[in-house]
Amino acid sequence: MCYNMADKVVDKGMVKIMDTEIDVVLDLVSRDDEEEWFEFKENWFEPYEIGEYISAMSNAAAMHGEEMAYFVWGVNNDTHKITGTNINYQKDYKKEPFQHYLARQTSPDIGFKFCELEINEKRVVLLKIPAATKVPTSFDGTRYIRIGSSKESVIKYPEREAQLFDVLKNGLPTIDKMESEYQDLTFEKLFTYYAGRGIELKTNTFKKNLGLLTKSGTYNMLAQLLSDDSHMPIRVSVFRGETKGAPLFSVKEFGNTCILLSMEKILEYGDVINLIQVDERNRIMERNDVSLFDQNAFREAIINAFVHNKWVDGNAPMITIYSNRIEILSRGNLAPGQTKEGFYAGESIPVNQKLSDIFLQLHISERSGRGVPKITEVYGENAFEFRENSIVVTLPLKYLDSGVVDKVAYKAVDNVLLNATQEGLLRELRNNPNLTQPQLASIMGLGKTAIQNNISFLKKNGYIERVGANKRGYWRIKE
Repeated sequence: MCYNMADKVVDKGMVKIMDTEIDVVLDLVSRDDEEEWFEFKENWFEPYEIGEYISAMSNAAAMHGEEMAYFVWGVNNDTHKITGTNINYQKDYKKEPFQHYLARQTSPDIGFKFCELEINEKRVVLLKIPAATKVPTSFDGTRYIRIGSSKESVIKYPEREAQLFDVLKNGLPTIDKMESEYQDLTFEKLFTYYAGRGIELKTNTFKKNLGLLTKSGTYNMLAQLLSDDSHMPIRVSVFRGETKGAPLFSVKEFGNTCILLSMEKILEYGDVINLIQVDERNRIMERNDVSLFDQNAFREAIINAFVHNKWVDGNAPMITIYSNRIEILSRGNLAPGQTKEGFYAGESIPVNQKLSDIFLQLHISERSGRGVPKITEVYGENAFEFRENSIVVTLPLKYLDSGVVDKVAYKAVDNVLLNATQEGLLRELRNNPNLTQPQLASIMGLGKTAIQNNISFLKKNGYIERVGANKRGYWRIKE
């Protein structure tokens, strides 16, 4: 049952509401980590602190663009397993009904609700806390915010307080609202890209039509991303092993241009490294060609990473190629109001609506929402990992023989394959760019000639550059 904070009247349409609340809890427990707008407890119950949580989580929901925050009893905080609870939220506190006490101390009146549910034959209590709207929510005269999993008085964090007031006044920062740091932008590449898709941009109207200006008429973040110089580095890193501790083969730079071109170049790069292997096993008539990874899944993962990336933080998607997998990371989380169930079902809610509209206009993506299902059909839902501030898609690499590993790395560095000595030199120079050639020879146990030859190879192929004199200069690693 769901009870109103003040009068304990049971809501109408109970069955429908109950189904909705159960779905909410099941979605929350399916998430890998807690976020600032929801909290799990089992039987913990401190009346005054619950009021502080109402303030903190109401404000956190506003900061994250969520309509509601949730406090859930009956769920283990570490495992997210539904264990059940025995708390009594209907008892009196300081000689008045507990919910009346909370409502009296909470300002403004946000209309929170307690809901009692049964999930997997376990009693669960859900406290629904509406997001702050016009002013921050306070409890007992104090405004609280969430810092990770803790609640703090907002007075201790003036920058977050200013951010909260800004969000309540102007809404969350988006790439179309946020002013670009750069105002001397040009768009020749954008015009060429559109022309290549058979669409003509009008010089006098494209800024308005594409939404490249703020309300005050300055260029916004979207304009910066689509300009000839986005000032946004986008890199693909290739490692020989399965972790970032392994030797680094290459770091390819695809950024600092219109992100539409950056994305196209990365998709082309995927074509280059996606080797087609001939499977001769159990061959009867026709040979079976096996690709290293599913090209359609790779394409959808890259497009999703660009469309849904949280560009307002100044960070681009990150693509990393290991010996056994490709990881495609986009910054940020699911869009406000998006559930994991809806996400996997292809019910897309854009994080960046204006950018999503442009991708649709250019037929880069489609309205059918098939992107995520295309990935899960091949690699399953486990291909997605939801981290605290990012979403990662992992595409396993399928090898028919171990020799393909080096072939992939070979192609990934433009046909320049490093030997063990050259990898060792790069590793030492990353750790200490001031090393001289005699010092390198001593560290690596090699002769002067061997060091000179391998240093020359690395310089010739663009891996390192000497800055300054031999004795007082240093090595710049080009990554």
